[in-house]
Amino acid sequence: MEFRFTVPELIENIPRLHAGDSVLLTGSILTARDAAHKRLSDMAASGEQLPVSLENTIIYYCGPTPAKPGDAVGSCGPTTSSRMDQFTPLMLSLGVKATIGKGARSAEVLEAQKKYGAIYLIATGGVAALLSIKVRKSELLAFGDLGPEAIYRFEVVDFPLIVGADVYGNSVF
Repeated sequence: MEFRFTVPELIENIPRLHAGDSVLLTGSILTARDAAHKRLSDMAASGEQLPVSLENTIIYYCGPTPAKPGDAVGSCGPTTSSRMDQFTPLMLSLGVKATIGKGARSAEVLEAQKKYGAIYLIATGGVAALLSIKVRKSELLAFGDLGPEAIYRFEVVDFPLIVGADVYGNSVF
């Protein structure tokens, strides 16, 4: 099926979504890659307050390039999601409701998604410049020292995604 959702609508409708469904997403999403996930995990393990709330968020595995004048962001294609698999169960336990990336997820991530009521969304790889036109605003939120691996908030409009793995453990892979 095909859906058009804002971020809150997507989160509310997670049980309706199934592996293979198409989604056009509008709203605020966070970006974070390996280094940011490691830092968040270390902070959570030591009981430190995280620099951003992860409750009811969507994390896009992306390291955006610098924006050209007049653009919100440079190229912003998806990172291979399996690189974040070791951190994903913790992120889901902290309130993340969806992740966006490319490639298959581990059995542990699929089980954590079922446990925490979360889904995995796929962004098409190889079209990073095209995806960037769907980003209307980009704001640095945390870990600026990490450069493109910092945590940013993207405001996206009709960001094209496919449900890669649903809350029931089904996967397109």
